[in-house]
Amino acid sequence: MNFEALQNKIGIQFHNKKLLIQAFTHSSYVNEHRDQNYEDNERLEFLGDAVLELAVSQYLFRIYPDMNEGDLTKLRASIVCETSLVNFATSLDFGDMVLLGKGEEMSGGRNRPALLADVFEAFIGALYLDQGFSTALEFLEKFVFPKIEKGAFSHAMDYKSVLQEVVQQDKSGPVNYKIVDERGPAHNREFVAHVYIQEKLYGAGSGKTKKEAEQMAAKVALDKVKSDKMA
Repeated sequence: MNFEALQNKIGIQFHNKKLLIQAFTHSSYVNEHRDQNYEDNERLEFLGDAVLELAVSQYLFRIYPDMNEGDLTKLRASIVCETSLVNFATSLDFGDMVLLGKGEEMSGGRNRPALLADVFEAFIGALYLDQGFSTALEFLEKFVFPKIEKGAFSHAMDYKSVLQEVVQQDKSGPVNYKIVDERGPAHNREFVAHVYIQEKLYGAGSGKTKKEAEQMAAKVALDKVKSDKMA
């Protein structure tokens, strides 16, 4: 995939194509092409890190109005960590685009997690410089935020604690969980949990452990509580 194909894929055309190329230029490539006036992506990475953190913070603040500061911080950290950034970069085939020096290429740099995470941050920084925060946000809303909504980062969330806080604020009564089903072979068990508020069923969830099933049930209940408030 070339840079034109990438722009078509994400639905964004850069005004300054040099910024886009710089986002994918590793320092090893610059070192081997000193006569061609390339710039590496390290400064863009620095900027992109800040833009990404602000964008994710703003998004989480908006969609989780009842989540406390500690849980918001924990969830944000799981989204902007190296592992997550690598997944985002890989899903968009960013690794294929990186300009690498021969030595870095031969040592497998194209698939190195730290390098891919840096490239993703650099791309966000380049997009911000080229078209502003709103366009960077639009990109994240299309390619990153849906993964949050689908529960890809649920391992970092304590939905049970958040639900308990919301229920206490509303004085809605006790929250109780019940494992209602266990299925599958012993090596691949799946549990199903129900969560009740004032003895009324508010959510059901499944997981590989009882705790995970309860967390997923709490997530469903949280969504229902929010919709009830908006009704």
